[in-house]
Amino acid sequence: MINRHAKDTLLRYAQQFPVIGITGPRQSGKTTLVRHAFPDKRYISFDDSGIRDLAESNPKDFIEALHAGAIIDEAQKVPEIFDALKLYIDNSEWAPGKFILTGSSQFHLKKNMSDSLAGRASFFSLLPFSLQELNEDGALPEKPYELIFNGEYPPLYDPAKHFVPYDWFEAYIDTYVERDVKDLIKAGNLSTFKKFIQICALQSGQLLSMESIATATGVSSPTIKAWLSILEASYIIHFLTPDTNNLGRSVVKTPKLYFVDTGLLCHLLRLDTVEELMLSPFKGAVVETFAVSELMKQRMNRGIKPNLTFYRDSHGFEVDVIADWKHTMAIEIKSYNAPENKLSANTRKYLELRGEPEAKASVYYLGDLTLTVNNTKYVGWKDWGKE
Repeated sequence: MINRHAKDTLLRYAQQFPVIGITGPRQSGKTTLVRHAFPDKRYISFDDSGIRDLAESNPKDFIEALHAGAIIDEAQKVPEIFDALKLYIDNSEWAPGKFILTGSSQFHLKKNMSDSLAGRASFFSLLPFSLQELNEDGALPEKPYELIFNGEYPPLYDPAKHFVPYDWFEAYIDTYVERDVKDLIKAGNLSTFKKFIQICALQSGQLLSMESIATATGVSSPTIKAWLSILEASYIIHFLTPDTNNLGRSVVKTPKLYFVDTGLLCHLLRLDTVEELMLSPFKGAVVETFAVSELMKQRMNRGIKPNLTFYRDSHGFEVDVIADWKHTMAIEIKSYNAPENKLSANTRKYLELRGEPEAKASVYYLGDLTLTVNNTKYVGWKDWGKE
């Protein structure tokens, strides 16, 4: 099993809250992680119809019978269990880490937990593998574009399985729409929703244009806004908001859209091979999407908010990512394989405007070497997400 950096964070949460809810995209490895982190805890899945019927018929007694706690998988399939958990926790001695809840339909899981277990539970979000997790396990491909093309969903790295990425992503999209989205939109819109996801792929790494998505899909802008919220809540996409420190300049106010996994993105862009990706006009946007995702995972695996923005003013001056961390970091992302001084021009200019002595400049590029030149750190692809 590939070691997950999120395990330590999960164990930290389990020392504080009686209930932990694990969210994240479908097939990101949630069940595998919790069973590995809590090997002695009883595992129950509501996919088992017999167990599910038992819990539905008497949820209070069902929870009380689990006096040592448990991992409850697909918890959202028995909504009655959440009120029973609340009563049990309120009437028992405070016992951190007693119940771990997971579910593939996180919309219902998170809503039920938020409604019933406020103050008693904490949420943790698990994304697919990070570059660093694969590297530490020796599972990292030799060339960056192979990793970017295939993406980082765990099933594609399971040696016991032999998934072809194209087939796996086709099944993934169908399952996502049928199981996660079907209850949230009108039944007649399912095929349009699939088209909508593909249109969104064309905008990854770009300023969001709801109007162009609405025009391309034939759906109203309010509906597009609601559908974007669904994609974001299910960790298919995420947004970077503009940097609010406008440095005395007029800045754009539109967020940038990014997919969480570049394998899924490449599939939606209909790129069939690594070579097609490398020759594609979308190459730069896909590489940028990958880098932003790695920065997100590095923070989220530690239970810390990403705190990532971007900077663009009305004159077109832009810095790809502003990381508002312990020290501000301006990051440019390039699909070049050599560290050239010109690649850091925007980050250096931004830091001059910002005027913070401790702020740092970085360039993510696709070479192998990481080095610092003239106060700019050129980060080779194998070190992306290490900051």
